[in-house]
Parts: sequence; structure tokens; C-alpha cells
Amino acid sequence: MTATRRLPTMLARVRNRSGRGLAAGQGGATVTAQDVVKSYGPIDALRGVSVTVPASEFLTITGPSGSGKSTLLNLIGSLDRPDAGTITVAGRAVPDPRHAVEFRRRLVGFVFQDYLLLPRLTAQGNIEAALLATSVGPRDRRRRSSELLAEVGLLDRAGHLPSELSGGQRQAVALARALANRPRVLLADEPTGALDSASAERALDLLATMRRRHGMTVVVVSHDATVAERADRVVRLVDGQVADEWKQTTPPRSRASALREAG
Repeated sequence: MTATRRLPTMLARVRNRSGRGLAAGQGGATVTAQDVVKSYGPIDALRGVSVTVPASEFLTITGPSGSGKSTLLNLIGSLDRPDAGTITVAGRAVPDPRHAVEFRRRLVGFVFQDYLLLPRLTAQGNIEAALLATSVGPRDRRRRSSELLAEVGLLDRAGHLPSELSGGQRQAVALARALANRPRVLLADEPTGALDSASAERALDLLATMRRRHGMTVVVVSHDATVAERADRVVRLVDGQVADEWKQTTPPRSRASALREAG
């Protein structure tokens, strides 16, 4: 039986044991950045950026290189702190990076362009590693990681090292790992940047499916026009400021034109 066919049975088993499954999720959280300023020496990375992401929205942040996209994502995820302005997630101020362990563990999941999987751990081990600092016991860690691998279609690759997986498979494991703690906000920095076009399409299909299933808020930084086409809304940054934004209802031709201008 394939991993996909096993998934409904696995989900039912987990619900029977715990009363809920990962598929139930916690729902998304609203993310608000207000007048955010960030500089690195003489470089003004962000110059008064204000963006609100409603709960469960899929937002793509685009713009040319150096426009501040990744900086804004890092500030939302508390990997860095703003020089001025405020950022809140689920109504709570994003903490200083020195005090953000619980925030990142409970509210936010990360997916990076280069996967950042631990090379000496298997696919399943990488997912379980995200749960080591929690109160989840070994048996539940194994069950949860197996469920997530089934969701991303890689249960049969559970024992494989990252070096034994394709780029698309590594990104799928990275997504499963990001979801291990049931985050309410998923942050992804160029998630298709290291993938060929076919793998990128599969990764986007998987991201869209997992977003619908878990109900989380998704914020993706990307130059890839196909990523923006999957989003509910697109915000374009230029020189550290919001240049414009549009919703998915924008006609495709206009949307493609704007993305070409974004570089």
C-alpha cells in the first residue's frame, strides 16, 4: 500500500489515540508589521514597512534583490529584531531573538531554500529532531513524524539520509519538519529557489495542500512568479518599502507584468 493510501488510516489512528490529529491544526494567526525599520550599517534594509497578513492567508512577498524581503521574513520569525516599529503574531509582540525559543517552537515554522536538514539524520530523524525540546515523548514523536511523512508522500523514504533524496524530496522533508510543532504561521524563504521547474511545481502543490489541511498563515518570500500565482495576495517591496500589492483576483496578465517588473 502506498504512503498516500495509508494516510487516512494513519490519521484515524492518531485521532483515536489523542482525540485530534495534525490535520486538525490550530488555524492560522494574524501577522502585523507596523512602520518597521531595519538597517545594517549604512544599508537601510527596511524603511517604514507596514503589512498585515490575516489569519490563514497565503501571502507572497516579492521584489528585486536587496529590497528587504528576507529581512522582513526574518524579523517576523524573530531571527532578528527591528530597529523601530512593531511586529505582532497572534496579537503578541514578536520577542527578541534571545528570548524567542518558545515563540519559534509554538507559533512559527520555517522552510529555507537550502533545506537545512541535518545530514547525519534520516528523513524521519530530521522531523523528530524538531520535537526534541518539547514535551512530546519518543513514541509520539515517531508517530507524528510518520504521519507527516505520509502527508508529504515520503513515508517510504523515512529511513533515507538527505543525501539519498532528491531536491524536491528534501524540500518536502523540510516542510514536514516545519509542521512538526503545529505552527500557526509558516515562513518560507525562496522555497523553490534550489529546485528545477517540475520539482518546484510539486513543492508548491504540496505547500498549497498542507496550507489547506492545517489552516496556517503562510508568508513566502520568492522571485518565482509561479509562487505568487498560488498566493491569495502579493506584496512587492522596492528599496525597503512597500511599492504595491495585489490580490489573486488581479487579472493574470497584469499580475505577470507586475512580477516581471519586480525582477
